[in-house]
Amino acid sequence: MKKKGWQRYHTIWAMLFLGWFVSYIDRTATGPVITWMIDNKVSFLSNVPNPHGLGGLIGSLFFAGFMMNQYPGGSIGDKFGHRTVVVLSILWAGITTLFTGVISGLILFVLIRVLLGLGEGVFYSNDRSYIVYHSPKEKVGLGMGVVITGLSVGLTVATLGVPLLLNAMEPVMGKEAWRSPFILLGVITLIASILIYKYMKPLSASVQKMNPESPAVKEAYGSAFLQMLKYAAVFVVIIMGIYFAALKMGLSDIAIAFILVCLCPLFIIFLYKTRKSEIRPVLANKNLIFLYLSFIPVIWHLWLYGYWSVSIVKDFGGGALVAAALVASFNGIAGIIGFPIGGRISDMVAGTENGRRNVLAVMTALLTVSIFIFAAYVMTGHNNPVIMSIILFVSGLFFFALQPVSHALNAEIAPENNRGAAFGMFNFISEIGAVLSPVVSGVLRDSTGSWGAPLLLDGVLLAASCILVLCVNRGVSTQMSLTVEK
Repeated sequence: MKKKGWQRYHTIWAMLFLGWFVSYIDRTATGPVITWMIDNKVSFLSNVPNPHGLGGLIGSLFFAGFMMNQYPGGSIGDKFGHRTVVVLSILWAGITTLFTGVISGLILFVLIRVLLGLGEGVFYSNDRSYIVYHSPKEKVGLGMGVVITGLSVGLTVATLGVPLLLNAMEPVMGKEAWRSPFILLGVITLIASILIYKYMKPLSASVQKMNPESPAVKEAYGSAFLQMLKYAAVFVVIIMGIYFAALKMGLSDIAIAFILVCLCPLFIIFLYKTRKSEIRPVLANKNLIFLYLSFIPVIWHLWLYGYWSVSIVKDFGGGALVAAALVASFNGIAGIIGFPIGGRISDMVAGTENGRRNVLAVMTALLTVSIFIFAAYVMTGHNNPVIMSIILFVSGLFFFALQPVSHALNAEIAPENNRGAAFGMFNFISEIGAVLSPVVSGVLRDSTGSWGAPLLLDGVLLAASCILVLCVNRGVSTQMSLTVEK
């Protein structure tokens, strides 16, 4: 007989929701802050010829750190415990976000954002894996959808709340008001890390029934932290070294981003040479490869809108900063509905032939159509805020709904003992989109004087994603072998 009411896995979902919420506020805040700094000619964006390109590069450098720690994060979680890495990730994010608000100068700003990316980069693969271990197998997709709704809420709060906070603090702090979101959000994230540590632990009775070495229950904070520091030290030297060398050579912002993307295949080759037995299971399956590649445009879309949506709406006649933020926020609000619906649909079709694959393809196709509709509407001179809000909301429904479907499909295909590594590789490869999207879109905006070209490029990439999804041939899915907390 199934238990009714609030269960332990619901508490775990709630804590992971909180983790997504604070981490997405922290990273999304950069876009509205950069837009405000450009408009007010503040600090290191006061007198540059290509402010959107430089602002986008800052985002790309963050995502370079975020990208590089995806696979190591999953591997560390598999060895030392998924909950352990989740707690450390949020604690790290709180500290670095707080420091972002107190440092001065472009170089230190970039360095701290890279460190933030490295810390938050280990969250995703461990969050997804922890849900799989501690949720009823028939609710894995729903759990992934409910938890990742925190992304949508965090995205919406940052998109709308950061401009409001900047306007409120400007009379008090003047041109230093850009610091206030990072200071406030850093404190909130630190508090969240304490709550996650306290309340996300599985029940002691369940732990006793499980293998103590299982990543579902293992806790080795010291060892995990040392591993995170080791990878972070190496990656920060590589990323900042590329940044300084490129500046000295006079390379463009977009060239720097493409060089950073080259780290992805190089790191995969390195892993294959040094950890062949560990990495082969998550690279040898062609269905996993197609799924990894299909998510690059999804993440591109996320950070075109997540980083530049306020500027896009504002430039197309969407009003002042706060008014534009209100319109843009409707895209993020849609995730509150889209994520859990997508997860629920994913579970419903799991037992049919290519069920999740087919749903994912349809949702991606509908998202692509909605992107072209929005681009056509604003590029033809229309700027009714109600219509823009409706289009962005509908587009957001498809966008957020498809994500838990893709995540559940990845969990279904991946080998059980390498699930954390598979999620790490999934997000590692897909973060190529996040590294390129802010800077490429920003450079296109500076060079064309309009956000039209970036929007059209976004639609083309999502169409390619739909084709890649159709290349996945899962067949009739088998039940995932899961360790479920009772």
